[in-house]
Amino acid sequence: MREMVEQGSLSPSAANAVRLLLLTGARLNEILTARWEWVHRDRCILALPDSKTGAKPVYLSDEALSVLDDQRSIAGDDPHIFPGRGTEGRMINLRKPWKRICKSAGLDGVRLHDLRHTAASIAVGQGATLPIIGRLLGHSQAQTTQRYAHVDADPALSAANAIGAALASKISI
Repeated sequence: MREMVEQGSLSPSAANAVRLLLLTGARLNEILTARWEWVHRDRCILALPDSKTGAKPVYLSDEALSVLDDQRSIAGDDPHIFPGRGTEGRMINLRKPWKRICKSAGLDGVRLHDLRHTAASIAVGQGATLPIIGRLLGHSQAQTTQRYAHVDADPALSAANAIGAALASKISI
């Protein structure tokens, strides 16, 4: 995306919106409808007054806050984090930029919503529990979180290697 922004084939705001989707695991409309007044840097949250599951916090990592800092320099005094060019006052969708990103990256069949699944899967790989991941994503049902939190082979293989190393050091295998 950085190269695409430098070449002018992707707007910096679209790139920042995609980055926030991946960093937060938020839903597309949660990010695109967000307003600066909802950002609480002191608590590291974007306090959404309404979402698919009602009011919820979107937790902001240091990296996400850095993206917001960059976006603030683009948005200026606009009340929307991602201002639009139309009558809505905000960015409406990322369909076309996402298609360009996927084409440039060689990603076939990847949807923007898949970034939400990716964030959950990375959290699982880092050892986060399903209740914590559910809280991050704003899920009210544990079953929903289980569908989002896929375990990659690499963390499972790392765990298997750790078990093997621990056992090998204790017994003769």
